[in-house]
Amino acid sequence: MDLLAFTEQLMAIPSVSRDEDAIATFVAEYLAPFGHLDVVRVGDNVVARTAGDDADRIVVGGHLDTVPPHDGQSIRIVDNVLYGLGAADMKSSISIMVDLATTIERPRRPITWVFYAREEIGRAESGLEDLFAVPGLVSGSVALLLEPTDLAVEAGCQGTLRLEITMAGAPAHTARPFMGRNAIHRLAPVLATLASTQPAPVIVDGLSYGEQLQVVKVSGGTAGNVVPASASCAVNYRFAPTKSLEDAAAWVTSLIEHHLDREGGDTVVVADGAAGGMPNLNHPVIHELVAATAVTPVAKVGWTDVATFAQRGIPACNYGPGSPLVAHHADEHVRGDALVTARSVLENLLH
Repeated sequence: MDLLAFTEQLMAIPSVSRDEDAIATFVAEYLAPFGHLDVVRVGDNVVARTAGDDADRIVVGGHLDTVPPHDGQSIRIVDNVLYGLGAADMKSSISIMVDLATTIERPRRPITWVFYAREEIGRAESGLEDLFAVPGLVSGSVALLLEPTDLAVEAGCQGTLRLEITMAGAPAHTARPFMGRNAIHRLAPVLATLASTQPAPVIVDGLSYGEQLQVVKVSGGTAGNVVPASASCAVNYRFAPTKSLEDAAAWVTSLIEHHLDREGGDTVVVADGAAGGMPNLNHPVIHELVAATAVTPVAKVGWTDVATFAQRGIPACNYGPGSPLVAHHADEHVRGDALVTARSVLENLLH
């Protein structure tokens, strides 16, 4: 298969999150004629399984959706580099998955190929959750997520937490502010504390998981002449996989607790979040993959579905062509030689 040309073909099928029907149909119909695969479609998700015992099975996964396109973004090949929406994240990996799924008829270990929808939006909508709801459909001993990693194993992943912090106030005319309580002014020291906090990196299996704490939204006030009665901010915390979601929320809250008047109506609410995934570099398959890449593994910066598998007790890692730095970028691209290298590494691991 000409992987770059096939990736270009996949990119020409629009598949922004919640609009994956066409590409799911294409993948399902492409895989269906191959007798060594048991192909199942669940909504806009496609699963293709080889025969064998789940106790030794490898799950290889990739998402079908993309983020919305940038204005003027086009698909083109220049000097063996493919540009356009989804080139790196992750139609190039989908092309490798389709190629290997159809050519590896007798794998060393049973394989489940998972093509799933709605990864790029809220975790609650992820097609992978739909597949886990079907008993045994995506069971396995280890999972490989073919996210763009620039051909290095990105082990584990960070957890992610979003907190909503709300400070209470009391309305009054701005000419007589002493009759009220300014909630925005009360929020200021909370913002200052969060802005000045830089979490220390956490070392797990020799990998450094840098933690990040950022205020991502601020709101409050109703009119230009009214003391604001409420003000809030949203905080995103990316944390090491050694921490639970509860521990992460407790740590962020501890930073600003002394600013809060709980009896006066101040609140801290977990709006969204998910724990991370451990690197599991000692797992035989992940260890073999690292050796095959001949590249030093790194910690995954950001949250991926490695964590979704980890929640089910399935070790997982990220590996794929394309740089994560250009994912979602107007200049998103992938090199043709990177596809060939990734395919070769995965074929040697699986065949």
